[in-house]
Amino acid sequence: MNTSARLTRQKISTTISTTTLSYLEKLIERDDVRNLAEAIDFAIDRLLVFENRERLENDTAAYFANLTEKEASAERSLEAALSQSAAEIEVDS
Repeated sequence: MNTSARLTRQKISTTISTTTLSYLEKLIERDDVRNLAEAIDFAIDRLLVFENRERLENDTAAYFANLTEKEASAERSLEAALSQSAAEIEVDS
């Protein structure tokens, strides 16, 4: 870890479950991270990705649930056009 990263880190003291510690230690053993601090950051980053995907999924579902019939028709037209365009793409094998 470089010096500037160390200067921006916050020192904490806490207790965690044995399951959580085991998970963090496995991240270190697999060489995903170098130490416990990086393991915690890595795990939190994964959680944030999951939460962002869940939020996007919920927002997308809400968007489609609230479309007017006219808007839904426009979406279906765009979907059909995109499907047609994708079908015409030649992919080298």
